[in-house]
Amino acid sequence: MLAQRTLKTLTKAVGVGLHSGQRVELTLRPAAPDTGIVFRRVDLPEPVDIPVKAESVTDTRLASTISVGQAKVHTVEHLMSACAGLGIDNLYVDITAEEVPILDGSASSFVYLLQSAGVIEQKAPKRFIRVLKPVQVREGEGQNIKWARLDPYHGYKLSFEIEFHHPAVDSTGQQVVFDMSEGVYARDIARARTFGFTKDVEMMRANGLALGGGLDNAIVMDDYKVLNADGLRYDDEFVKHKILDAMGDLYIVGHPLLAAYSAFRSGHAMNNQLLRALLAQPDAYDIVTFDSASQAPRGFAALQPAW
Repeated sequence: MLAQRTLKTLTKAVGVGLHSGQRVELTLRPAAPDTGIVFRRVDLPEPVDIPVKAESVTDTRLASTISVGQAKVHTVEHLMSACAGLGIDNLYVDITAEEVPILDGSASSFVYLLQSAGVIEQKAPKRFIRVLKPVQVREGEGQNIKWARLDPYHGYKLSFEIEFHHPAVDSTGQQVVFDMSEGVYARDIARARTFGFTKDVEMMRANGLALGGGLDNAIVMDDYKVLNADGLRYDDEFVKHKILDAMGDLYIVGHPLLAAYSAFRSGHAMNNQLLRALLAQPDAYDIVTFDSASQAPRGFAALQPAW
């Protein structure tokens, strides 16, 4: 059978939250089959578990936030993206503050952490959500239109197109297609960093956001150019980061998808709306397992190698 996966041992990291600027410690621990991915706020008087699922998302402004009651964890999407890319099903994430550390602004540090702990198979079948019919969400009209869509597909493929009307972004690739059966997540997607514009930073900081952001954990642009001395990691890093985010946002559904995702100018809010639209239509999906790895789509059976 194609089996679920968790970590062989625990691993730790320390960093700062992108928006809060707070120091935060992260401990990634193995979890039993069918646990899913669970964030645990260990800094609270009574630790609170926040299971990852579409209904746990309570805020999508600039990042994906999950909550149980008053306990929250902000900016989960980069870690969730790494888990999706490496096929990790079960994991406890102990966290000492309310925001996941930004580290280098991409998912590559999380990939390194997960692989350094070792990824092992478990004695339980991996469950996939297989999309059976198209599901789409749209917003705006004409120049302001944005949309995201899931279509049936025997595998997992993501296509994203951006439109920022900014010289530095417009001079790079505007559209990327990533297929798990052909690409290597850690090599092709994970290193793409989050990005922002200096004109927005002052406004965000006035609102208590982006307090931990800087050139060491984001691509920063003025009105004309990229300010980072080392430039871009990919020729199309901006749109690849949107794929990275989408993989993290979509993995919040709790299982890997068998689907083709396509989007134009989508973001965290629309990605979560898409998951909720899917789950609201019981005839649009089913849950499947594979008795043998050979039946599964390419890209899911092999443990992902380090890049």
